[in-house]
Amino acid sequence: MSSAKSEYSLAELKERMDDYGIGSVLQDWLYRSSEFHTYSAPGLLIGVFMIDYAMELLGADPREKLYTVCETHKCAPDAVQVVAHCTFGNNRLRIIPTGRFALTLNRSSAEETTEAVRVYIDPKKLERFPIIFTWFTKSPDFDKKTMARQLTDQILGARREILSWERVRVPVRRKKEWKSATCPVCGEHVPEHLLEEWVCASCGSLHYYEKAT
Repeated sequence: MSSAKSEYSLAELKERMDDYGIGSVLQDWLYRSSEFHTYSAPGLLIGVFMIDYAMELLGADPREKLYTVCETHKCAPDAVQVVAHCTFGNNRLRIIPTGRFALTLNRSSAEETTEAVRVYIDPKKLERFPIIFTWFTKSPDFDKKTMARQLTDQILGARREILSWERVRVPVRRKKEWKSATCPVCGEHVPEHLLEEWVCASCGSLHYYEKAT
């Protein structure tokens, strides 16, 4: 039976989105985000609904230069990168790992701080959606093998109904000027302000590899 299968394939996800009457733009974001993420993870789908909601509340367009803070590294950042084009590479995506499933969206500003919109999963609203609730709270009642598709269906049906939002202010991040320096250990160039006691972080606290022989 289909209910015993794992997550929907991308083709099946398209069919389910049609069944739930999801509009073409949102469908495109959900599909492309799932493709980028490599599968339609529950947190990714919720992340798409979150960033879509945040852009609407801010009156923003994904073609604008937007900035996002994600409070989790799980799934939601991929939705933000696909939908709002805030990425690690363009320095418009930050992760501050508070453990909360939330994101904050803002435009740039000439001021020191700017208005932003924070969207988050509301625990009280989850009570109306028992499958999402058991999954989100890591309850032993959630069985991924038998409930994954039901979970996706409930997320597609709930959309924004599990979300709340608030207006906040955030500091505006400025691009900092920097000087290049040479690490005396590895001999590679790094920004001077990233040196740790005159060696690069890779030769110091962030050392993560040994040379193969």
